[in-house]
Amino acid sequence: MTMATRILYCNCTYAQVVPKEVKEAVLKSLCESGVAFDAVADLCEMSARQDPALKRLTNGGAIKIAACYPRAVKWLFAAAGAPLTIEGAEILNMRIQKAEDVLTSLLDPNLKANLPSGKATQPTPAELPVTTA
Repeated sequence: MTMATRILYCNCTYAQVVPKEVKEAVLKSLCESGVAFDAVADLCEMSARQDPALKRLTNGGAIKIAACYPRAVKWLFAAAGAPLTIEGAEILNMRIQKAEDVLTSLLDPNLKANLPSGKATQPTPAELPVTTA
């Protein structure tokens, strides 16, 4: 990870599709690591309201994002008019990965770009957050 690579942590506050234990463990470990990172309440909500912060995040070079499925994250940024670059983004999926694996990848000095190529399309139903009434 070069000096330009940033870390973004999504707390998935509203959709609550990421296991609470994973979110808490990743956030706690990031805080204890001493590395700089940005934390947001919910990327889905930011995308829905076209938050300009998403553009600032994508304009700063390479980024590692602890959030959800790579395809869903790609779509969220694209829908907000702040597309991620295929070669400059690594998405760690806290929905299915263990906290230890997410943290190891976040702190790894190497960026392992993993965004799906092709146009940004809407995520599949399995990738969408499940909302409860």
